[in-house]
Amino acid sequence: MVDSNADRDRRSHPRMIMDLPLEYRIFDTTFARGALTVNASKTGLLIQSVTDLPIGTKLSLGVLFHKEFELKELKVSAEIVRKERFWKEDWKGFQYGLRFTEVEEEDLMKLQELLSGGL
Repeated sequence: MVDSNADRDRRSHPRMIMDLPLEYRIFDTTFARGALTVNASKTGLLIQSVTDLPIGTKLSLGVLFHKEFELKELKVSAEIVRKERFWKEDWKGFQYGLRFTEVEEEDLMKLQELLSGGL
């Protein structure tokens, strides 16, 4: 017999599919790198990057998006909690599951708007 709970999503927060550019820095460095946001939830992001980083790396992120005619930025701190190699057509890199470690109140409101499709 198949367990009916096996098909249920294990995540406690729903994911919103996004295709947004982001810039990240490893804490204690000034060099910024680029990546793409794949999806987001209240607790974290799934991103794609060509850079090989270890699980546990702490990052400072800026997710870029537009609201009406302005370019906005969602700034958060996060930690890599999951990593896997990723291939798509002729692109090779990594997918990282990130868990937010710090979100300022103003950015929390931006995140909530992004997740509700309000931006």
